[in-house]
Amino acid sequence: MIMGAPRKIVFLTGTRADFGKLKPLMQAVEQEPGLETHVFVTGMHMLAKYGYTCEEVDRARFRNVYRYINQNSADGMDQVMAKTVLGLSDYVREVRPDMIVVHGDRVEALAGATVGALNNVITGHIEGGEVSGTVDELIRHAVTKLSHLHFVANDRARERLVQLGEAPASIHLIGSPDVDVMNSATLPSLDEVRRHYEIGFERYGIVAFHPVTSELADLGRQARVLVDQLLLSGRNYVVIYPNNDPGTDLILAELRRLQDSPRCRVFPSVRFESFLSLLKHADFIIGNSSAGVREAPHLGVPAINVGSRQTNRARCASILHVPTEPVALREAIAAAATMPRVPTALFGDGDSARRFLSIIRRDDFWRASVQKYFVDQVPEHRDPAAPADSPSDSREATELSDA
Repeated sequence: MIMGAPRKIVFLTGTRADFGKLKPLMQAVEQEPGLETHVFVTGMHMLAKYGYTCEEVDRARFRNVYRYINQNSADGMDQVMAKTVLGLSDYVREVRPDMIVVHGDRVEALAGATVGALNNVITGHIEGGEVSGTVDELIRHAVTKLSHLHFVANDRARERLVQLGEAPASIHLIGSPDVDVMNSATLPSLDEVRRHYEIGFERYGIVAFHPVTSELADLGRQARVLVDQLLLSGRNYVVIYPNNDPGTDLILAELRRLQDSPRCRVFPSVRFESFLSLLKHADFIIGNSSAGVREAPHLGVPAINVGSRQTNRARCASILHVPTEPVALREAIAAAATMPRVPTALFGDGDSARRFLSIIRRDDFWRASVQKYFVDQVPEHRDPAAPADSPSDSREATELSDA
């Protein structure tokens, strides 16, 4: 039971996607006596080009919301991170939070974990221990090493954190918070979403294709091949802008070819709950968004995962992994449209907020040390290549027992 002054928890959000996943946790904290929600809003939320989604945060009506612009259109990812560190550092010194919560693998999360580590503020990382392609892989594991506590989506993620040297007691299995939203009875109906976004067709696929920052030299070709096949397919599509990583303008240049097509509706952003409703009723999703390998399998929606961005993230029967090549894409689109819908629970069963709250309610949770140690999986003083009963091991054991 939490006693005394309220514990202040700062949630850092930089995108519509991470806000949608963090919101169930924020709402749980907001309603809990003894806890106080603070929301630091930055990143793509603050850019009109991507829908100015900070207004979506405002509509959630959290009591303590702070907006911070951390970039301009010319900034690289390193500059965005540096500016986020500066802004969040000032904010943390003013608010003096008891914990910072970050999500995933964006540079804002890395900035948040850096500020927490260097200011001795307990930092919790949501959905660490997963794998993917591009620079996201490096960022996610770096955030893990800078964070003190971990809230993971499944057992495999927990195992990876142990491999990274994290203390098992610091790792909490809660599932993915977006499953809470998907299982909610409050999602808008498809008719409501179609009316709001003026989507005239009933059958459609969803397109979400983001930059792979390690493949910039080939990114223009990849986007062009994808758009070519979308147009040739003769199907309807709801298209959502890529994120703002380097290379986004190469993708946007190709997506503009879809804007004049009566078969396509192109949006800078779609509200998270509306997106989930659209996804639930889609024929399939195509691109390289995590939604194709996380949310789509949970709903049983076929997914065409294009290229390397989600390498090794998840595998199940409803996901088709294809290279960015014309024939492969054409065949995948034809196949996905007729695939059976078989829901697969890979990331929890929809009670993440309850699990999160039950953990942070405990007094001992707040006594977590900000001093971290690497938990080595190889016993000390032993050559991992040596047999377990080697003479050196036996001699050392004797010496220790005699000491």
